[in-house]
Amino acid sequence: MAKTIIQALSDFGQSIWLDYISRSLIDTGKLKELIDQGLRGMTSNPSIFDKAVSSSNDYNEGIRELYKAGKSTFEIYDDITVKDIQDAADLLRPIYEKTNRLDGYVSLEINPKLAYQTKETIEEGKRLFKKVNRSNVMLKVPSTEEGFAAIETLLAEGININSTLIFSLEQYIKTTQAYIRGIRKLLQKNGDISKINSVASVFVSRVDTMVDTMLDERFGKETDAAVKNRLEQLKGKAAVANSALLYKNYIDIFSGEDFNKLQKKGANVQRLLWGSTSTKNPAYSDIKYVAELIGKGTVNTIPQKTLNAFMDHGIVNETLTNNIQNAEKVVHDLKGFGIDINDVCHKLLEDGVTAFEKSFDSLLRSIEEKAKAMTA
Repeated sequence: MAKTIIQALSDFGQSIWLDYISRSLIDTGKLKELIDQGLRGMTSNPSIFDKAVSSSNDYNEGIRELYKAGKSTFEIYDDITVKDIQDAADLLRPIYEKTNRLDGYVSLEINPKLAYQTKETIEEGKRLFKKVNRSNVMLKVPSTEEGFAAIETLLAEGININSTLIFSLEQYIKTTQAYIRGIRKLLQKNGDISKINSVASVFVSRVDTMVDTMLDERFGKETDAAVKNRLEQLKGKAAVANSALLYKNYIDIFSGEDFNKLQKKGANVQRLLWGSTSTKNPAYSDIKYVAELIGKGTVNTIPQKTLNAFMDHGIVNETLTNNIQNAEKVVHDLKGFGIDINDVCHKLLEDGVTAFEKSFDSLLRSIEEKAKAMTA
C-alpha cells in the first residue's frame, strides 16, 4: 500500500498528532484508522472536550449513570475524560512501543483554573497521572511563571509533560530550562530519564490573528501608498516568523554541549510542537500552518479538518529552515510599525489562559445540564 503523506512526514522527521478527541472517534474505529494511516499521537484540551460533550449524545449514558451514583459535576468530568484518554492511549500504545517512546502519546490538560497556582498544579498533576495510569500520557501544564516550577517538579517525579500555551521566545526558553532542571533532578534521584518525554507546545495561528488586526488598523489610518503596500506584505507573516525563531533556538539548545552531556545519560530532546494550526483567515491556504512549519524533530498537532486538507493536497518539503532566514526581518519590520511581537505574545498568553478557563466552565455546565435533564 502506498505511503500516506503523514507517513511520509514521519519518515522525514516530523510527527503528526491529532488535535481532537471524542468518544465517537474511538468507538467508531476512526482513531484506529488514522493511526494506521500514520497518525502518531493526539492532544486534548477543555475546548475540545466541551465540544465533544455538548454537541453529541455520546456521553449521555455515562453522565447519567455517574450522576445517579452520586458523583459531583467535576467527578463526572474527571471520569469521562480520563476514560477517553485511557482508551486513546491504549490504541496508540503500539506506536509508543514501536518508536521507543518518541510518539504514541495522548495529552490531558490539568485543570486550567490552576494555571497560576504552582502547588495545586503539582498536586493535580500527580493525581491525574496516577488515575490515568498509562505511561504514554502527557499532562498539559500552561507555560506561565507559576507553571514552570510545576513542570520542573512533575518531570522530576517521572511524569511526561506537554508544556502548553507557549507564544513567545522568552516563554519557550524558560520552558526548556524547566525541562532540563526537571530531568536533572530525576537523574539525581537515580530515575531513568530515558523514559521521560516532553513537548513544548507553541500556539501559532493566534499570533497572525492579532497581528493582522493591528496591521489592518494601521493600514486604515495610512495615506502613503508605499507604506500601505509594506503593511499589506506583512500580513500573515508574524506567526510563522515567530515559530521559526523558536525553532532556531530549539536547534541551538538541544544540539549544545550542555544538553549533550545529559543526552549521553539517556535524556530525550524536548521536541517543539506546533499547536493552533488551523487557518483562521479564509484568505490564506487551508494548510498554511502545516505546510510552512515542516521541520525535522518537531510535532504538528492538527485539527481533523486541517488534517484532511493536508492529506488531500499537502506536500512534504522542509520549510522551517528557509523561514528562519526571513523571520528576524519580519519581526524587525513589525516593530518599525509599532507592533512588538513580545507584547503580542504576552497578551495572547493571558487570553489563552482565560479562554481555557471559560471552556472548562462551559464543559462543566454542559455536563450538569445533561445530568439533570436525563434524571428529571
